[in-house]
Amino acid sequence: MDIKNNVLETIGNTPLIKLNKVVQDVPALVLGKVETYNPGHSIKDRMALRMIDDAEQNGFLKPGGTIIECTSGNTGMGIAIAAAVKGYKCIFTTNDKQSKEKIDILKAVGADVIVCPTDVRPDDPRSYYSVAEKLSKEIPNSFWCNQYDNLANRQAHYESTGPEIWNQTEGKVTHLVVGVGTGGTVSGTAQYLKEKNPGIRIWGIDTYGSVFKKYHETGVFDEKEIYPYITEGIGEDILPKNVDFDLIDHFEKVSDKAGAVAARRMAREEGLLLGYSAGSALAGLLQMKGRLTQNDVVVIIFHDHGSRYVGKIYNDEWMLERGFLERDLKVKDLITLKTDKSFISIDSNEKIRGALNLMKESDISQMPVIRENAIIGAITETRILNFILEDPVVNFEKEVSEIMVDPFPTVSEEIAVKDLNRYITREVPAVITRDKSGLHHVITQYDIIQAI
Repeated sequence: MDIKNNVLETIGNTPLIKLNKVVQDVPALVLGKVETYNPGHSIKDRMALRMIDDAEQNGFLKPGGTIIECTSGNTGMGIAIAAAVKGYKCIFTTNDKQSKEKIDILKAVGADVIVCPTDVRPDDPRSYYSVAEKLSKEIPNSFWCNQYDNLANRQAHYESTGPEIWNQTEGKVTHLVVGVGTGGTVSGTAQYLKEKNPGIRIWGIDTYGSVFKKYHETGVFDEKEIYPYITEGIGEDILPKNVDFDLIDHFEKVSDKAGAVAARRMAREEGLLLGYSAGSALAGLLQMKGRLTQNDVVVIIFHDHGSRYVGKIYNDEWMLERGFLERDLKVKDLITLKTDKSFISIDSNEKIRGALNLMKESDISQMPVIRENAIIGAITETRILNFILEDPVVNFEKEVSEIMVDPFPTVSEEIAVKDLNRYITREVPAVITRDKSGLHHVITQYDIIQAI
């Protein structure tokens, strides 16, 4: 029977999948190393198991012990899976920018999770690095993996990820594109590939707010480069020992927005539901496509699964709040957003005084005019005011029909809000639409501004 003895034996040997639609403008063959096929749905399963195996062999981790790690989520998941099989307890520290899904998953596999502030220095006692180190000194029979400086991280990729890519491409790979965080993936994989072919180019993907790119280019660790960013899984405010800068040929910075949008494109156009760093890697490649030729074979490492980010990059409201998506609003959306959906109108035989009072009570500045339930005109606050000022005593008592103008334009509720500029002008401050139930609604300039 073809069976595995436990879930740890399913780690590695992930597929290489050709990208098509999202790289139409890239002259090279682009292949994604899709690490979501690991049991923990991320590449971190590889190094998590290797760090634990090394700790056991070196006597740092004994039966019944506790594994401690500072993690953005994926390494913790890999460790938790291995710990479940091997019988260890887990305590993870993470930072408060990580998605709720990651934290919930860690708890689901039996780990204790301590959330620490993001916007503090690494040596601050509140940082998730410092808290993990402190716990490892306080808890008997515990081991802090420290994925940033534990070189077993790098070694795992030298022994597995690198050889897999070389064999899967039959040695034809010319470029490796990978997001850089702890540095284990890029350094271990790059070391193996460059030993096979020193001409292979290694492109590391960095994010704005991280120190990697400037340090790589200048040798200067510039704290002014450090500021909070939203992207998860790449970039650092420290220099992990696992990052071998000599193996990386170029760092490309990618914005929070570009990474998020690119990840959504892959889900929509390639059917690949991937994480934030995968989007950043694709966005980085697209920024560098001018450096490639039709003879190149590019491998992008896609670190983790999009299920970790359903409350973030795959949530429209989250994306809209940060300006990562433009609102493709329709008139029906404006109806939904209105707190008061009443259709307020006035009969053409009503007095001007009554119309003005109704506007004040309803806090509106324009209103349709009806006769026998049909819309025959419109009045505005400005028109009423000008009319009254001509002769306040007399004009207050005249009928609305004497000052009404043509009815507001009627539009479909399916029309895009951006197209309302064809109807709404200085002279025409509103339009009228009808919803699916047949009810009328007035859409004003104010409604549009509020929605935008």
